Parts: sequence; structure tokens; C-alpha cells
Amino acid sequence: MVILAAAACAPLGAQPGPGFDHSVFDRLLGVHVSPGGLVDYEAFAQSPDFQRYLASLAGADLAGLPDSDQLAFWINAYNAYTIELINRHEERESIRNINKTLGLFRGKGPWNERFAEVAGKVWTLDEIEHEVIRKRFAEPRIHFALVCAALGCPPLLPEAYVGPRLDVQLDDRTRVFLLESPRKNRVDPEAGKVYLSPIFDWYREDFPIEPSAFGAFLARYHPPGRARALLESGDFEIQHTDYDWSLNAARE
Repeated sequence: MVILAAAACAPLGAQPGPGFDHSVFDRLLGVHVSPGGLVDYEAFAQSPDFQRYLASLAGADLAGLPDSDQLAFWINAYNAYTIELINRHEERESIRNINKTLGLFRGKGPWNERFAEVAGKVWTLDEIEHEVIRKRFAEPRIHFALVCAALGCPPLLPEAYVGPRLDVQLDDRTRVFLLESPRKNRVDPEAGKVYLSPIFDWYREDFPIEPSAFGAFLARYHPPGRARALLESGDFEIQHTDYDWSLNAARE
């Protein structure tokens, strides 16, 4: 994945003004996504309301909306169309099986399938992530909100993102990913090591570049203690953990 630009870390502020109505998606997420972020894909596949929500994204007009509303819109669009991609291919093992034959991706894989109708244009998921979200918004926390349908991803939030609460929601997702998934992210103060998801490697330029600033970014989401002190020092070794591409599906 190509890194487009370095991003600043100033938080988005909730801004007044009308926003896009994500209430249908919010209800669906609340019912069909577990507190741990596992998705009932069959329920989404059978839901007429989900199809109506996707149709509403297609005709959306974002002109005049505050940045926070626009970013919330695009995050929801990415997550919704990732669910739709899984279901349109009836995939239940891994998103990386989509458009793949004999070990090779057909049509450049799942993220380059042009099918997502959003705001008057048909996009690929890669275009939504890289050309819209990462290019237009200087916000590293989006990497803990965009969910690529894998267990290695951050868990899917069981509610829709909305502009007025976006800053709180992004902080929550960052904290949950860093503190509640030790197989993906953890700090070992005794060894002076920080174990991080490959997400921090793939998108390194989206986070503060200097080790001290990067450590400070991570430390914000840790409680006081030895782990936070190590991060704040900036003097630690990074080791990336394995990424689990298994589908983040709720299993019976």
C-alpha cells in the first residue's frame, strides 16, 4: 500500500451544522456487530435496510458539510461497502480470497474492485481510503476506524461515526486497539520493546515520524505506569506482530 502523505496529529473538533443521516447504519451496526467487533454478515446480506443505506450513500451531497461530518461519512462508507464486498462474493473465510485465483489476485484484488457507489461516483475501496480519506484528512486515527473485514484489523465499532462525536469515537477506537488486543499491540517495559500491529508499519508516514513524537502519540492512550513512561521516552525497539487475515465474522 502506498503512503500518500505525512499527516499531522491535531484532533478533529466537532463542528456545528447539518450532517448526513447515518441512523439506519447505526441501528444495523448496533444489532449485527458484537461488542468485540465481530460481524453477522448473513444478517447484513438479508437486510433491505442495509441496501437502502447503501443507496443513500450513492446520492449523497457533501457540499457545505463540516470536515468532521465529511470524514465520518467516508469512514462509514468504507466500512459499509467492505461488508457489502464480503457479501456480494459470499466470502466467509478471508477478504483476501476475493478476486484471487491460483494464488494471484484477479483485477488487483478485493480493494480495487470498482463497485462502491458513493457521492455520485463509483469507487474502489482503495480509492476511498487513499485518495479521499488519507489524502483529504490529516488524521492518523482513521486507521483504527477503517475495518478491512479481518481479525487483524481494529474491531468494527458497533455504531455509526457521526461528525459531532467523531473526535471521541476516534480516540476510543485508538485506545481499544492499543490496549485491548495484546496479540496485536503491547508494551514490554522490561525488555524496552513495543509490539505493534503491521498497520503502524504499512502507514508509518501517517503517524509522527520522530521516535519521541511517535511514542508520545502512543502514550496518550496508555494509563500512567511503566508502559506509558517507556513510550514517552521515545527510547524503545519496535517489533511488528502477525496480521490475521481471517474474516471478522461472528461464528455460531
